[in-house]
Amino acid sequence: MKDLKDYSLLKHNTFGIDAKCRRFIEYTSVEEARQAAAMLTDEDRPLLILGGGSNLLLTDDYKGTVLHSGINYLKQIDEERVKCGSGYDWDRFIDYCVTHQLYGAENLSIIPGEVGASAVQNIGAYGVEAKDLIEEIEAVEIATGNIRVFRNEECEYSYRQSKFKKEWRDRYLITSVTYRLSKNYAPKLDYGNIRSALAAKGIENPTATELRKTIIEIRNAKLPDPKELGNAGSFFMNPIVSKAKYDELAAQYANMPHYTIDTDHEKIPAGWMIEQCGWKGKSLGNAGVYEKQALVLVNLGGASGSDIVRLCEAVQKDVKEKFGIEIYPEVNVR
Repeated sequence: MKDLKDYSLLKHNTFGIDAKCRRFIEYTSVEEARQAAAMLTDEDRPLLILGGGSNLLLTDDYKGTVLHSGINYLKQIDEERVKCGSGYDWDRFIDYCVTHQLYGAENLSIIPGEVGASAVQNIGAYGVEAKDLIEEIEAVEIATGNIRVFRNEECEYSYRQSKFKKEWRDRYLITSVTYRLSKNYAPKLDYGNIRSALAAKGIENPTATELRKTIIEIRNAKLPDPKELGNAGSFFMNPIVSKAKYDELAAQYANMPHYTIDTDHEKIPAGWMIEQCGWKGKSLGNAGVYEKQALVLVNLGGASGSDIVRLCEAVQKDVKEKFGIEIYPEVNVR
Protein backbone atom coordinates (compact mmCIF):
# COMPACT_ATOMS: atom_id res chain seq x y z
CA MET A 1 0.00 0.00 0.00
CA LYS A 2 1.16 3.52 -0.78
CA ASP A 3 0.61 6.21 1.84
CA LEU A 4 2.18 9.49 0.77
CA LYS A 5 2.00 13.12 1.94
CA ASP A 6 1.95 16.27 -0.24
CA TYR A 7 1.64 14.13 -3.33
CA SER A 8 1.49 15.60 -6.84
CA LEU A 9 -1.57 14.55 -8.84
CA LEU A 10 -0.08 15.65 -12.17
CA LYS A 11 0.11 12.04 -13.43
CA HIS A 12 -3.34 11.26 -12.07
CA ASN A 13 -5.42 13.70 -14.13
CA THR A 14 -5.58 13.92 -17.91
CA PHE A 15 -6.10 17.69 -17.89
CA GLY A 16 -2.45 18.00 -16.88
CA ILE A 17 -3.14 20.16 -13.81
CA ASP A 18 -0.19 20.12 -11.38
CA ALA A 19 -2.09 20.09 -8.10
CA LYS A 20 -1.13 18.32 -4.89
CA CYS A 21 -3.15 16.45 -2.32
CA ARG A 22 -2.41 16.44 1.40
CA ARG A 23 -2.41 12.63 1.51
CA PHE A 24 -2.49 9.91 -1.17
CA ILE A 25 -3.38 6.28 -0.43
CA GLU A 26 -3.26 3.50 -3.03
CA TYR A 27 -4.50 0.00 -2.16
CA THR A 28 -3.78 -3.11 -4.23
CA SER A 29 -6.15 -5.68 -2.72
CA VAL A 30 -9.49 -5.93 -0.93
CA GLU A 31 -7.68 -6.38 2.37
CA GLU A 32 -5.59 -3.26 1.74
CA ALA A 33 -8.78 -1.36 0.87
CA ARG A 34 -10.18 -2.41 4.27
CA GLN A 35 -6.95 -1.31 5.95
CA ALA A 36 -7.09 2.03 4.13
CA ALA A 37 -10.66 2.57 5.32
CA ALA A 38 -9.64 1.80 8.90
CA MET A 39 -6.74 4.28 8.70
CA LEU A 40 -8.93 7.26 7.80
CA THR A 41 -9.80 9.88 10.41
CA ASP A 42 -11.72 13.14 10.33
CA GLU A 43 -8.44 14.88 9.46
CA ASP A 44 -8.39 13.03 6.13
CA ARG A 45 -11.59 14.62 4.91
CA PRO A 46 -12.64 15.66 2.38
CA LEU A 47 -12.04 12.41 0.52
CA LEU A 48 -11.53 12.05 -3.22
CA ILE A 49 -11.85 8.53 -4.62
CA LEU A 50 -9.85 8.68 -7.83
CA GLY A 51 -9.75 6.41 -10.86
CA GLY A 52 -7.60 7.23 -13.87
CA GLY A 53 -8.31 10.94 -13.54
CA SER A 54 -9.78 11.09 -17.04
CA ASN A 55 -12.99 12.66 -15.76
CA LEU A 56 -11.51 15.10 -13.24
CA LEU A 57 -10.75 18.81 -13.15
CA LEU A 58 -8.72 19.99 -10.17
CA THR A 59 -9.21 23.68 -9.44
CA ASP A 60 -6.66 23.88 -6.60
CA ASP A 61 -4.49 21.73 -4.34
CA TYR A 62 -6.69 19.10 -2.72
CA LYS A 63 -6.88 19.73 1.00
CA GLY A 64 -7.95 16.19 1.90
CA THR A 65 -7.02 12.60 1.11
CA VAL A 66 -7.07 10.96 -2.31
CA LEU A 67 -7.75 7.21 -2.47
CA HIS A 68 -6.82 5.23 -5.57
CA SER A 69 -7.31 1.57 -6.45
CA GLY A 70 -4.31 -0.37 -7.65
CA ILE A 71 -6.33 -3.62 -7.79
CA ASN A 72 -5.34 -4.76 -11.24
CA TYR A 73 -6.64 -8.09 -12.53
CA LEU A 74 -9.07 -9.63 -15.01
CA LYS A 75 -10.73 -12.99 -14.49
CA GLN A 76 -13.24 -14.69 -16.76
CA ILE A 77 -15.76 -16.32 -14.40
CA ASP A 78 -17.77 -18.30 -16.92
CA GLU A 79 -18.80 -18.26 -20.57
CA GLU A 80 -20.26 -14.73 -20.47
CA ARG A 81 -19.02 -13.05 -17.26
CA VAL A 82 -15.78 -11.20 -16.60
CA LYS A 83 -14.64 -9.81 -13.25
CA CYS A 84 -12.08 -7.01 -13.13
CA GLY A 85 -10.22 -5.29 -10.33
CA SER A 86 -11.27 -1.65 -10.01
CA GLY A 87 -7.82 -0.41 -11.06
CA TYR A 88 -7.80 -2.41 -14.30
CA ASP A 89 -7.52 -0.35 -17.47
CA TRP A 90 -10.93 0.01 -19.14
CA ASP A 91 -9.76 -0.43 -22.73
CA ARG A 92 -7.72 -3.52 -21.83
CA PHE A 93 -11.01 -5.00 -20.61
CA ILE A 94 -12.72 -4.13 -23.92
CA ASP A 95 -9.82 -5.60 -25.87
CA TYR A 96 -10.05 -8.84 -23.87
CA CYS A 97 -13.77 -9.10 -24.55
CA VAL A 98 -13.45 -8.62 -28.30
CA THR A 99 -10.48 -10.99 -28.53
CA HIS A 100 -12.37 -13.70 -26.64
CA GLN A 101 -15.66 -13.36 -28.57
CA LEU A 102 -17.49 -11.69 -25.68
CA TYR A 103 -19.78 -9.10 -27.23
CA GLY A 104 -21.63 -5.94 -26.27
CA ALA A 105 -18.78 -3.66 -25.21
CA GLU A 106 -17.26 -2.83 -28.62
CA ASN A 107 -18.76 0.68 -28.82
CA LEU A 108 -17.08 1.63 -25.54
CA SER A 109 -13.60 1.13 -26.98
CA ILE A 110 -10.71 3.42 -26.05
CA ILE A 111 -12.58 5.43 -23.43
CA PRO A 112 -9.77 6.38 -21.03
CA GLY A 113 -9.94 5.42 -17.38
CA GLU A 114 -10.24 2.48 -15.05
CA VAL A 115 -12.88 -0.19 -14.45
CA GLY A 116 -14.00 1.19 -11.08
CA ALA A 117 -14.97 4.50 -12.62
CA SER A 118 -17.27 2.76 -15.12
CA ALA A 119 -19.50 1.72 -12.22
CA VAL A 120 -19.58 5.23 -10.77
CA GLN A 121 -19.91 7.33 -13.90
CA ASN A 122 -21.93 4.93 -16.08
CA ILE A 123 -19.65 5.78 -18.98
CA GLY A 124 -21.16 5.56 -22.43
CA ALA A 125 -20.55 6.09 -26.12
CA TYR A 126 -22.21 5.34 -29.44
CA GLY A 127 -25.47 4.06 -27.99
CA VAL A 128 -23.98 1.79 -25.29
CA GLU A 129 -23.57 2.46 -21.56
CA ALA A 130 -21.64 0.62 -18.85
CA LYS A 131 -24.93 -0.13 -17.09
CA ASP A 132 -25.84 -2.36 -20.03
CA LEU A 133 -22.94 -4.64 -19.05
CA ILE A 134 -22.52 -4.33 -15.28
CA GLU A 135 -23.87 -7.25 -13.25
CA GLU A 136 -22.51 -6.47 -9.79
CA ILE A 137 -20.01 -4.31 -7.92
CA GLU A 138 -17.94 -5.27 -4.90
CA ALA A 139 -16.92 -2.45 -2.56
CA VAL A 140 -15.57 -1.75 0.91
CA GLU A 141 -17.71 0.51 3.07
CA ILE A 142 -15.38 3.19 4.42
CA ALA A 143 -17.25 3.72 7.68
CA THR A 144 -17.19 0.06 8.73
CA GLY A 145 -14.65 -1.75 6.55
CA ASN A 146 -17.39 -4.21 5.59
CA ILE A 147 -17.45 -5.72 2.12
CA ARG A 148 -20.64 -4.96 0.20
CA VAL A 149 -21.89 -6.42 -3.08
CA PHE A 150 -24.31 -4.31 -5.11
CA ARG A 151 -26.44 -5.61 -7.95
CA ASN A 152 -26.88 -3.43 -11.03
CA GLU A 153 -30.46 -2.44 -10.18
CA GLU A 154 -29.45 -1.17 -6.72
CA CYS A 155 -27.18 1.47 -8.26
CA GLU A 156 -30.02 3.34 -9.99
CA TYR A 157 -28.10 3.98 -13.18
CA SER A 158 -29.15 6.71 -15.57
CA TYR A 159 -27.37 8.96 -18.08
CA ARG A 160 -23.87 9.48 -16.57
CA GLN A 161 -25.32 8.96 -13.10
CA SER A 162 -25.43 6.39 -10.32
CA LYS A 163 -25.93 6.31 -6.57
CA PHE A 164 -22.13 6.26 -6.28
CA LYS A 165 -22.17 9.84 -7.61
CA LYS A 166 -25.01 10.92 -5.34
CA GLU A 167 -25.94 9.54 -1.91
CA TRP A 168 -23.15 6.93 -1.93
CA ARG A 169 -20.47 9.47 -2.88
CA ASP A 170 -17.25 8.99 -0.85
CA ARG A 171 -18.84 6.13 1.12
CA TYR A 172 -17.39 3.13 -0.72
CA LEU A 173 -14.07 1.98 -2.17
CA ILE A 174 -14.97 -0.07 -5.22
CA THR A 175 -12.72 -3.13 -5.44
CA SER A 176 -14.12 -5.03 -8.44
CA VAL A 177 -16.79 -4.96 -11.11
CA THR A 178 -18.38 -8.01 -12.73
CA TYR A 179 -19.68 -7.61 -16.29
CA ARG A 180 -22.02 -9.84 -18.26
CA LEU A 181 -21.28 -9.94 -21.97
CA SER A 182 -22.89 -12.03 -24.70
CA LYS A 183 -21.68 -14.80 -26.97
CA ASN A 184 -24.18 -13.57 -29.57
CA TYR A 185 -22.80 -10.73 -31.66
CA ALA A 186 -25.41 -8.00 -32.31
CA PRO A 187 -23.53 -4.84 -33.28
CA LYS A 188 -25.02 -1.40 -32.67
CA LEU A 189 -24.20 0.70 -35.71
CA ASP A 190 -26.82 3.44 -35.84
CA TYR A 191 -25.32 5.98 -33.44
CA GLY A 192 -23.19 8.85 -34.70
CA ASN A 193 -21.15 8.25 -37.83
CA ILE A 194 -20.36 4.56 -37.31
CA ARG A 195 -22.09 3.36 -40.49
CA SER A 196 -20.54 6.06 -42.68
CA ALA A 197 -17.08 5.33 -41.27
CA LEU A 198 -17.55 1.63 -42.01
CA ALA A 199 -18.92 2.38 -45.48
CA ALA A 200 -15.84 4.46 -46.25
CA LYS A 201 -13.83 1.28 -45.70
CA GLY A 202 -16.22 -0.84 -47.75
CA ILE A 203 -17.57 -2.68 -44.69
CA GLU A 204 -21.29 -3.33 -44.39
CA ASN A 205 -21.37 -6.10 -41.78
CA PRO A 206 -18.36 -5.57 -39.52
CA THR A 207 -16.83 -8.16 -37.26
CA ALA A 208 -16.42 -7.12 -33.63
CA THR A 209 -12.73 -6.52 -34.31
CA GLU A 210 -13.54 -4.30 -37.30
CA LEU A 211 -16.13 -2.38 -35.28
CA ARG A 212 -13.72 -1.85 -32.39
CA LYS A 213 -11.01 -0.64 -34.77
CA THR A 214 -13.46 1.77 -36.43
CA ILE A 215 -14.64 3.16 -33.08
CA ILE A 216 -11.01 3.75 -32.10
CA GLU A 217 -10.33 5.54 -35.39
CA ILE A 218 -13.43 7.76 -34.99
CA ARG A 219 -12.50 8.72 -31.42
CA ASN A 220 -8.85 9.35 -32.24
CA ALA A 221 -9.87 11.60 -35.14
CA LYS A 222 -11.96 13.90 -32.97
CA LEU A 223 -10.46 13.64 -29.48
CA PRO A 224 -7.00 14.93 -28.59
CA ASP A 225 -4.36 12.75 -26.94
CA PRO A 226 -4.13 13.92 -23.30
CA LYS A 227 -0.36 13.39 -23.45
CA GLU A 228 -0.19 16.11 -26.10
CA LEU A 229 -3.13 18.34 -25.13
CA GLY A 230 -4.60 18.10 -21.64
CA ASN A 231 -8.30 17.25 -21.63
CA ALA A 232 -10.91 15.03 -20.00
CA GLY A 233 -12.72 13.95 -23.16
CA SER A 234 -16.31 15.13 -23.41
CA PHE A 235 -16.56 17.96 -20.89
CA PHE A 236 -20.33 18.46 -21.02
CA MET A 237 -23.24 16.04 -20.83
CA ASN A 238 -25.64 16.05 -23.75
CA PRO A 239 -28.86 17.62 -22.44
CA ILE A 240 -32.12 15.70 -22.52
CA VAL A 241 -35.05 18.04 -23.23
CA SER A 242 -38.81 17.77 -23.47
CA LYS A 243 -40.40 17.00 -26.83
CA ALA A 244 -41.99 20.47 -26.72
CA LYS A 245 -38.59 22.15 -26.31
CA TYR A 246 -37.14 20.02 -29.08
CA ASP A 247 -40.00 20.91 -31.45
CA GLU A 248 -39.48 24.60 -30.68
CA LEU A 249 -35.77 24.41 -31.58
CA ALA A 250 -36.30 22.09 -34.57
CA ALA A 251 -38.55 24.74 -36.10
CA GLN A 252 -35.62 27.17 -35.95
CA TYR A 253 -32.78 24.76 -36.80
CA ALA A 254 -33.85 22.34 -39.49
CA ASN A 255 -30.60 20.35 -39.42
CA MET A 256 -30.28 20.09 -35.65
CA PRO A 257 -29.02 16.60 -34.70
CA HIS A 258 -30.96 14.75 -32.03
CA TYR A 259 -31.51 11.31 -30.52
CA THR A 260 -34.92 10.15 -29.36
CA ILE A 261 -34.94 9.00 -25.74
CA ASP A 262 -38.64 8.18 -25.47
CA THR A 263 -41.96 9.62 -26.64
CA ASP A 264 -41.53 12.65 -24.38
CA HIS A 265 -37.81 13.40 -24.51
CA GLU A 266 -35.02 14.09 -27.00
CA LYS A 267 -31.26 14.34 -26.52
CA ILE A 268 -29.53 17.25 -28.28
CA PRO A 269 -25.73 17.12 -28.71
CA ALA A 270 -24.10 19.76 -26.53
CA GLY A 271 -21.15 19.92 -28.93
CA TRP A 272 -23.42 21.00 -31.77
CA MET A 273 -24.91 23.81 -29.67
CA ILE A 274 -21.46 24.96 -28.54
CA GLU A 275 -20.33 25.03 -32.15
CA GLN A 276 -23.40 27.08 -33.15
CA CYS A 277 -22.36 29.60 -30.50
CA GLY A 278 -19.01 30.05 -32.27
CA TRP A 279 -16.81 28.48 -29.61
CA LYS A 280 -15.24 25.66 -31.63
CA GLY A 281 -11.50 26.32 -31.85
CA LYS A 282 -11.73 29.44 -29.67
CA SER A 283 -10.00 30.03 -26.34
CA LEU A 284 -9.92 32.10 -23.19
CA GLY A 285 -6.28 32.47 -22.19
CA ASN A 286 -4.68 29.02 -21.97
CA ALA A 287 -8.01 27.17 -21.94
CA GLY A 288 -9.67 26.34 -25.23
CA VAL A 289 -12.48 24.54 -27.03
CA TYR A 290 -10.96 21.81 -29.17
CA GLU A 291 -10.88 22.65 -32.86
CA LYS A 292 -12.10 19.22 -33.97
CA GLN A 293 -14.81 18.62 -31.34
CA ALA A 294 -16.57 21.44 -29.51
CA LEU A 295 -17.62 19.14 -26.66
CA VAL A 296 -13.99 18.94 -25.52
CA LEU A 297 -12.27 21.63 -23.44
CA VAL A 298 -8.48 21.57 -23.55
CA ASN A 299 -5.46 22.81 -21.64
CA LEU A 300 -3.47 24.67 -24.29
CA GLY A 301 -0.49 24.77 -21.96
CA GLY A 302 -0.16 26.12 -18.46
CA ALA A 303 -3.89 26.48 -17.82
CA SER A 304 -5.07 26.25 -14.24
CA GLY A 305 -8.24 24.50 -13.18
CA SER A 306 -9.80 27.92 -12.64
CA ASP A 307 -9.00 28.83 -16.25
CA ILE A 308 -10.92 25.78 -17.46
CA VAL A 309 -13.84 26.63 -15.17
CA ARG A 310 -13.97 30.19 -16.50
CA LEU A 311 -14.16 28.87 -20.07
CA CYS A 312 -16.81 26.35 -19.04
CA GLU A 313 -18.99 29.07 -17.55
CA ALA A 314 -18.62 31.30 -20.61
CA VAL A 315 -19.70 28.43 -22.89
CA GLN A 316 -22.65 27.57 -20.62
CA LYS A 317 -23.79 31.19 -20.64
CA ASP A 318 -23.77 31.44 -24.43
CA VAL A 319 -25.61 28.14 -24.93
CA LYS A 320 -28.25 29.19 -22.40
CA GLU A 321 -28.76 32.54 -24.12
CA LYS A 322 -28.97 31.08 -27.64
CA PHE A 323 -30.95 27.89 -27.02
CA GLY A 324 -32.54 28.32 -23.61
CA ILE A 325 -30.90 25.09 -22.45
CA GLU A 326 -28.61 24.55 -19.48
CA ILE A 327 -25.63 22.30 -20.14
CA TYR A 328 -23.74 20.74 -17.26
CA PRO A 329 -20.23 19.32 -16.91
CA GLU A 330 -19.80 15.59 -17.18
CA VAL A 331 -16.39 16.13 -15.61
CA ASN A 332 -15.96 15.99 -11.82
CA VAL A 333 -14.85 19.51 -10.82
CA ARG A 334 -13.05 19.48 -7.46
